Parts: sequence; C-alpha cells; structure tokens
Amino acid sequence: MTKETSIKIFEEKKVRTIWNEIEEEWYFSVVDVVGVLTDSLDPKRYWSVLKTRLKQEGVESTTICSTLKLLAQDGKMRLTDVASTEQLFRLIQSIPSPKAEPFKQWLAHVAKERLDQLQDPELSIEQAMSDYKRLGYSDNWINQRLKSIEVRKELTDEWKRHGLQEGVQFASLTDIIYKTWSGKTAKEYKQFKGLKKESLRDNMTNKELVINMLAELSTKEISEVSNPETMDEHANIARRGGNIARDARLQLEAETGKKVVSPLNAKKVISIENE
Repeated sequence: MTKETSIKIFEEKKVRTIWNEIEEEWYFSVVDVVGVLTDSLDPKRYWSVLKTRLKQEGVESTTICSTLKLLAQDGKMRLTDVASTEQLFRLIQSIPSPKAEPFKQWLAHVAKERLDQLQDPELSIEQAMSDYKRLGYSDNWINQRLKSIEVRKELTDEWKRHGLQEGVQFASLTDIIYKTWSGKTAKEYKQFKGLKKESLRDNMTNKELVINMLAELSTKEISEVSNPETMDEHANIARRGGNIARDARLQLEAETGKKVVSPLNAKKVISIENE
C-alpha cells in the first residue's frame, strides 16, 4: 500500500486519514469519527464498547475496519482502527447521532474530491488553502506554507532518488537541518512553541517558514550536484544546507534586532491577528 496520511476537517474537528493508492480509497480513523459523531469525552472507550456490542450481534470488527499506523497524540505512529468510506457508512448506522447524515455527505465529498485531485493536482492546492483558511490562517501565511510543502517534497524526492527511506533516515536528516539553522531539533523546537502532537511547520511564522525553506532548498540543490552515496554524506550536505539558512537568519536578526525562531504557535498568531 502506498501511504499518504492527512488530516481532514469536519465541523472544525480533525479526522486522521490515510490514502491507499492501489485501491484509490481513503481510510479514516474510527476513533476520530466516533469522537465527531458522539462528542464523547472518551471516544476510545466508546469505540471499545461498540466493538464488543457489534461482536455480540455477530458482526466482527474486521469486517467494518482494518488496522493501520497513524500519528497518535504522543507524536508516534501507532496502530489504529481505520475504515473505508463504505465501511464507515455501515458503522455509522450503529451510532445514534444527529450528525450522521451530514457526516455521510462529507465522507462522500472527501472521496470524490480525492479522485478529482488525482486528475487535476491544482485541486489539491485549492483544498489545502480551504482547510487552512477554515482553521483561521491568513492568506499570506497560507501562501508561504504551500510553497514550503513544494520545497519539502522536492527535497524528499531527492532523498528517495538516492535510496533513503522515509521514517528514521528522513527524520534524522530533517533534525540536522533544523538544528543547524535554528539551534533546535524538531522535538526541542516543538517544546519551545508549546506543541505536542501538532505539526511544527503548521505552527511556524512566515519568517520561520522562509528560513526553513531556504535550508531545505539549499540541501536539495547541494545534493543534486554532490550525488552523496552514504548517510554520512547526506548528513554533511544537510548541515551545509542548514548553514546557508543559519547565516541568513543571523544576518536578518542583526539587521532587525528581532529573533527569527519564535515561541509563537498558530493559535497565538491567529489570536493576535484576530485582535
């Protein structure tokens, strides 16, 4: 299965999803869906009780869900019950909720939307813009964030071209880039911003996004002309790319007297802008 994880928004609540490229099908976190439909304070327990009841009725949970790894609250990828659109339609029948019908319509829309995006990539960008706007981000920040996604993909494509693996190797090189230009690893950076499971990049300011883009763009460009063969060589290139951004950060800070690396996160920035 080719996996692409994503966060979908239903009535301002997040639903973790994963895309199966072979089946051309979204799989949704069942616990997240239960939380949306029931407003339960403990959707995990609600789902556990529901699974037991369904089993007593002769319905095995394996027929209405599968298990895949999704990002958990502790920031780690953990096995999670997931269900396809068709499976969720069956599951929703067992959950009394006034949100059932609008949620079914939302599910159908998400499924169709993805297939449309495969035919026209510009629709993916439009959807990302719409999601960020719904969460309260400014147009200026959204433009920077979308550009940063493009730059990041170019870098990871370059790493894949050299046979590097997503997961530990990508994370290790990313940490080197962060540490070099900002002085903080990804974990330290998130702690500095008061984040837990939230995306670090979704909580960067415009300046942070721009400097990080410079670091990743520089790393990709250097890698293309250097053709590294070992992990150590990739790590060295990551430092070189990060150093270019670090120099730019220090020069900007010297000229303005303002720090680039900020403790602000998205909620604080949005709150300030709204005020």
